[in-house]
Amino acid sequence: MDLQKAVTTIRNKTALTPDIAIILGSGLGPLADDIQTEASLPYSVIPGFVTSTAPGHEGKLIFGTLAGKKVVAMKGRVHYYEGYTAQQTTFPLKVMQALGAKTLIVTNACGGLNPHWQAGDLMLQLDYINFTSDNPLIGPNDETIGPRFPVMFDCYDPSYQELARQTARQENILLREGVYLAISGPAYASRTELRMFRQFGADTIGMSTVHEVMVARHLGMRVLGLSTVTDMALPDSHLEHATGDEVVAMANKVGSTFRHLVKTILGRM
Repeated sequence: MDLQKAVTTIRNKTALTPDIAIILGSGLGPLADDIQTEASLPYSVIPGFVTSTAPGHEGKLIFGTLAGKKVVAMKGRVHYYEGYTAQQTTFPLKVMQALGAKTLIVTNACGGLNPHWQAGDLMLQLDYINFTSDNPLIGPNDETIGPRFPVMFDCYDPSYQELARQTARQENILLREGVYLAISGPAYASRTELRMFRQFGADTIGMSTVHEVMVARHLGMRVLGLSTVTDMALPDSHLEHATGDEVVAMANKVGSTFRHLVKTILGRM
């Protein structure tokens, strides 16, 4: 099976057993440069991994030490909208957990739906809405990995959320708190869809993360989710919708603050 082949391939390159898995979204890729790297593998050489084609997502699995913790980091993720199945995009979670990771820090860039926020804000994910019309857990279930019907109440670890709040206060970083809604993409949402999502209770919108959280919880991993609000998706605003390049530019602009927050939280876990 691909899972065992992937683990064997990686173990031939490194014996490091990670405690924490990190998915580095847009603007956080440079955090990988701070890792005291023991091994770095392109996705293309790992059985079962698919390649990343999204801008700013390099597509490497990096093992090493960051903020005193043994980590495995995905420098770039693969997205559902790239044409992969939900199972393919989340396969790396199974591999990282099989290698020893018990905790997931998942990050992303997203659009802001809350009219009281602004581009450049950071957000602690409190909950999610899966509006992708797919679920990575569909299909046969392996009871040795996780339950057939995993509960998604409190999918984000409450103690990690409190740690993030305390760290943000101590570091004088504004950290919003809200609900992240995922669509399949790659098209952005229409004005009417955005109004609907806001009525659902969503504060931000994006095209990733939710499937990864679902699989991580199915595997029994503890999860912390953090986001960068790179643009405001306000349906009745006079502002023009941000382009893909503008989203990446804003993610890079606030990236240093975001990276500092993640590293400080990580060091205190």
